[in-house]
Amino acid sequence: MLDVRDPREILARVFGFPDFRGLQSDVVAHVNAGGDALVLMPTGGGKSVCYQVPALCRPGTALVISPLIALMDDQVAAMRELGVAASSLHSEMDQETQREVWRELEAGRLDLLYLSPERLLSGNLLQRLARRSIALVAIDEAHCVSQWGHEFRPEYRLLACLPEHLPGVPRIALTATADPRTREDILASLNMPAARVFTASFHRPNLNVTVAPKESESGQLMEFLAAHKDDAGIVYVGSRAKAERTAERLRAKGIVATAFHAGLAPEVKRAALMRFRSGEAMVVVATIAFGMGIDRPDVRFVVHLDMPNSPESYYQQIGRAGRDGDPAETLLLYGAEDIARARHFLSESAAPESERQVMRARLEAMIGLVETVGCRTRSLLACFGEEMGRDCGHCDNCLAPPKRIDGTVAAQKVLSAIYRTGQMFGALHIISVLRGQTTEAVIRHGHDKLPTFGIGVEQSAGFWRGVIRHLVSFGALRAGSGEYPGLELETERARPILRGEEQVFLREDAPRRPAARDAVRATALGPHDEAVFQALRSWRARVAAEHKLPPYVIFHDSVLRDISGVKPATLDELGGIKGVGASKLERYGGAVLAVLAKG
Repeated sequence: MLDVRDPREILARVFGFPDFRGLQSDVVAHVNAGGDALVLMPTGGGKSVCYQVPALCRPGTALVISPLIALMDDQVAAMRELGVAASSLHSEMDQETQREVWRELEAGRLDLLYLSPERLLSGNLLQRLARRSIALVAIDEAHCVSQWGHEFRPEYRLLACLPEHLPGVPRIALTATADPRTREDILASLNMPAARVFTASFHRPNLNVTVAPKESESGQLMEFLAAHKDDAGIVYVGSRAKAERTAERLRAKGIVATAFHAGLAPEVKRAALMRFRSGEAMVVVATIAFGMGIDRPDVRFVVHLDMPNSPESYYQQIGRAGRDGDPAETLLLYGAEDIARARHFLSESAAPESERQVMRARLEAMIGLVETVGCRTRSLLACFGEEMGRDCGHCDNCLAPPKRIDGTVAAQKVLSAIYRTGQMFGALHIISVLRGQTTEAVIRHGHDKLPTFGIGVEQSAGFWRGVIRHLVSFGALRAGSGEYPGLELETERARPILRGEEQVFLREDAPRRPAARDAVRATALGPHDEAVFQALRSWRARVAAEHKLPPYVIFHDSVLRDISGVKPATLDELGGIKGVGASKLERYGGAVLAVLAKG
């Protein structure tokens, strides 16, 4: 166990960071003082530090609830590389190893213990842990506790019993993806009513976000991958069969690729994951089964060949790119079939209507995101309740603004029709009114007598669906509540449009093919520095292979890049590089200096 108690000293000595970033300092101080916390922070924003530093400050062992064994193994390996006494308890450990973990725990020699919720709550484990000195409980990937979360795990909800067994022990729940509804559900489900909520910006400036209509899916994918020949990336697809087909097609083109989905044998999935973690430049073609536990920081791209069903899923998946903070690129290809398929699955869902209502709202928000003519990042962050004061400058619509048409009059017609029909009908009925269609429902409700009946007859039903989806994305419309929710006006956003005080622009129907461009790269090194960087990467790969560790657990590329630029000549100078803590300096300092000396 470390004997240092000052948070900033721990941050510098253990992690090699000169100071906290963003909300980290406030979170650490709050948890250190014994308070509960819900931390909402984007991938790469430094969530782990928020519980790891208090774990080393407070007396006792910190319990970290983690959803996947692969994720635990990576986190334990990373902590041990930092000189932190960390271990885990899970089903793939033999009995002797588990007994050794208990001996370390009972002797007070463990700083962090990683467990799944199922393992923590099985048998009498929680009762045994309650007799030990527990520093805090960290609940990672906390969106798993929410029934509204995209990766719901029912076992997480049982963690509400923790205050009963561990009274006075602070809890910190952390997630990179949670909209307002999910946040409320996390707090309620974990029985954390007094928890302080820390919300960082979800903006990821290093992610270049591009969305394009499908034209030639295979051709568009190959064009994109041509700019990422030496990179690691993920291609998400909507089915297991498509994952297999796409991976096979890529291999036939000479691209190193493997499929990953829930239908593969456990040993096949494990081999694919280990290969990806090894640092190899490769493409994983995956369903959403390739999700949590992907800790590799140098993923340079994420492609979606099918549209995700919610902004939460989309944000979580693209968040697996650029975790190291270096530039990364994302591409989403979508077609009319994606929307039709998603709506069909939703209509066939056996979920209660209340749940389908939420799923429907999220699907429509996702549709609005792919169709927006404005900044995509602003639209995406709005789904999480975050308002950006300016356009991001790094999405496709910012970098190459699409052709737009003035849809103000069309938007006014839609809003007026919704208002005059009582804000209680869905899009199909509103479109029938606008197009002057004498359906049974239109006649029964007398809507053929309204001034808005037939005022949009010159446009197709598809055009009006696009206008409605845009208004939902813009925030001027929302899905109402009740068993059969209709469209309702968001008054503050809709009023300026109706009054003609605000213009509405729609994306032109003609599809755009994304322009080919070079892959996004981190700041380029000079020729000599680049040679040193590659030498350091080769050294790191050899050490990682010897110790059976992912290379990024030793040093991130960003750290090696800094070392290549600074070229420290002594251990003290090397220790001044961000990300080089005391343990890594002692363990690898001499070898790094030797590589630099050869350069």
